[in-house]
Parts: sequence; C-alpha cells; structure tokens
Amino acid sequence: MNHRLLPIFAMWFCACTCTAQSFELKTENDSLYWLNGWRLPYPVYQFQTGDVDGDGHPDAIVGVEKSTRFYPEKAKRIFIFKNVNGKARPLWLGSRLGGILEDFRYVDGKIRALESTTNGHYTVSDYQWSGFGMVFDHYIIKGVNKETAIKTFSK
Repeated sequence: MNHRLLPIFAMWFCACTCTAQSFELKTENDSLYWLNGWRLPYPVYQFQTGDVDGDGHPDAIVGVEKSTRFYPEKAKRIFIFKNVNGKARPLWLGSRLGGILEDFRYVDGKIRALESTTNGHYTVSDYQWSGFGMVFDHYIIKGVNKETAIKTFSK
C-alpha cells in the first residue's frame, strides 16, 4: 500500500461524513433537476428541508408537478428524501395529501399544506409522518376563500 495516499483518504472520508446530511438541488433545465444524484425529471415548484420523520436528521421536501398512475392529471405533488451517504434516497413519493395541493412548507415537524377543494374553497392543513407517509393531523383553517387561506398559510 502506498502510504502517501492514506492521509488524502482520511481527509476525503472526513469531508464526506461531515456533509452527509446536506441537500443540494441543481437545475439542469425547467423540467430536469438533480437532488444529490437523484434525477427529478419534473418541474420543481418548492424545495425545503426539515426533519419530517423525526429521526433527528433533515429530509429534503421537494414539490414537483407530475401525473401519477392513480391521478393521471398533472398536479403538484410532494416527494420526501433522506440523505444516505451523500445521496438522496426516497422516503415518500406522494401522489396526494388531502385536497388539491397548491403549496406547502415545513413547520414544527409537520408539512403545512395550502389546498383547494373541488367546490372552490381553500384549506390550510398540517400533515405529519406516520411511518410510511404523510397523514392528516389537523386543519389550521378550512372552507375559506383563497385570500384568507393564503394569509393564514403565510403566517
């Protein structure tokens, strides 16, 4: 073994373990993004980090616009990723929450969603991790107009 390579390897190993929990979203074009080596071939409308699953490590929460097998209409979805050895690995690739997703943000260990309904009303709801995916926790406000919902969501 070449002993001159050992110090370089030790420095490289330290650098990798020190940044293991960070995420970087790179834009290749308007419908192709990369998250720590994970290809996201969809438009991204939102990107946040937070400890969604409560394990003490930040997760990447990415809002993408795409269709799914069960919901063929293109719509806003939420993908959640773990960081495993510097690479993004899916924790949950959600097709839906409760209503029609307009926007989201991470608040106090939960995902707060601004959603519309089929009858034109709006809700702001919190969702929490349940071991497999996100489940409804409670309404912040429901059955209101868009302006009221946006004000509540933005607080």
